[in-house]
Amino acid sequence: MEPLDLFSSIDDADEKRYMPLAARMRPEKLDDLAGQEDLVGPGRPLRRAIESDRLTSLMLFGPPGSGKTTIAHVIAKHTKAHFEQLSAVTSGVADIKRVIAEARDRKRVYRARTVLFIDEIHRFNKSQQDALLPAVEDGTIVLIGATTANPFFDINAALLSRSQLVRLQPLTSEALATIVARALTDEKDGFGTWNVELSDEAMQHLLRCAAGDARTALNGLERAVLNTPASEDGILRIGLNDMEEAVLQKTLRYDKNGDQHYDIISAFIKSMRGSDPDAAVYWMSRMLAAGEDPRFILRRIVICASEDVGNADPMALVVATSAVSAYEMIGLPEAKLNMAQAAIYVASAPKSNAVIAALGRAESAVEANAGQGLVPIHLRDSAYASAKKLGHGVDYRYAHDYPENFVEQQYLPDELLHESYYRPTANGSERALRQRLARLWKGLGRYPSDNMDDETKG
Repeated sequence: MEPLDLFSSIDDADEKRYMPLAARMRPEKLDDLAGQEDLVGPGRPLRRAIESDRLTSLMLFGPPGSGKTTIAHVIAKHTKAHFEQLSAVTSGVADIKRVIAEARDRKRVYRARTVLFIDEIHRFNKSQQDALLPAVEDGTIVLIGATTANPFFDINAALLSRSQLVRLQPLTSEALATIVARALTDEKDGFGTWNVELSDEAMQHLLRCAAGDARTALNGLERAVLNTPASEDGILRIGLNDMEEAVLQKTLRYDKNGDQHYDIISAFIKSMRGSDPDAAVYWMSRMLAAGEDPRFILRRIVICASEDVGNADPMALVVATSAVSAYEMIGLPEAKLNMAQAAIYVASAPKSNAVIAALGRAESAVEANAGQGLVPIHLRDSAYASAKKLGHGVDYRYAHDYPENFVEQQYLPDELLHESYYRPTANGSERALRQRLARLWKGLGRYPSDNMDDETKG
């Protein structure tokens, strides 16, 4: 693309020359698509459907700059159907009804199909989405919706069930590098005639900041080219400093009410459970950088300390609750240290799910007999004057009067006497607990040590 003469008339220039680089470089052919090979690579079902012009309604779901709009524009170039485009940001029910009415006339008079592309379809409310449903259902339109939000959260179930869900992934660094290189060499729409040299460091910084977003990469490249003066030899040399000035820090993708919120907290919890402190502190930092409520994160650390560590390391709960107190005392940013310490401790601790498993078994037992098990008579309250007349508390043995502060007696209801709810693992401190309980309760066989290894790996 030739540099523009600032004094020339817009009427004398091709309109496309005034578009942003990302719009000018949008591919128009399937073979020019970079990335998403699993979807549009040779022989893939979506590619075959586009090439044969036999599309059904699609819901394109993926992060910004992953190619949703580009795929829609490629479809527009390939299809023999009439192609309409709406943006959910600027369109309403009236626009939808107009497009559908025109599509019905087109189908009746010319036997022609209509493909309707709606960008940011998740921004349509329920009534707007409902307005599309009859036309999609009877084939009046082939709907292609593009959304960055999880469609299971933001798209009506009825509309989603009538569409094929196509999930796009962030573009790989290799795909982004191909797109940037193409923009640097394209003489018609890119900077092929501008004599640009991009250093390896500048390219790597651009790819890193773009984080899988082609639009961000091309916008950053365009700013770097336009803002970097040419050398005396006429070469535009873009180095790391030039690119750092040109590329704006990419906003973290994190929707507190959407799937990013749930996906990242899920990754955080599973990283602590999986004993990966590096991953745990990374996901925690991602959430804090995106503005997540620290209390929400801390609650998950405290829960994990009992659910996934439990008595394998009882200090985990102490460290986790101490981090909560530290946050309330000093706040951010200093409390990040306490939060990181707690997350790393819980992630690094030996693991046991015996506590949550015991709770689940006990709750199931309560539900099964509706909590009707009678309290053994020797455990009943004997504090009031007539209690002993009823036998309450008689024959109760005070544990501290016996060696090791233990005496074998019945604590569960008769019908549950031989049940086992807490099954200590052989991990961390719980190994010692298991051995002690097995020894103390050997007479009743409540905590047998010989068959626990297979049952209590978790």
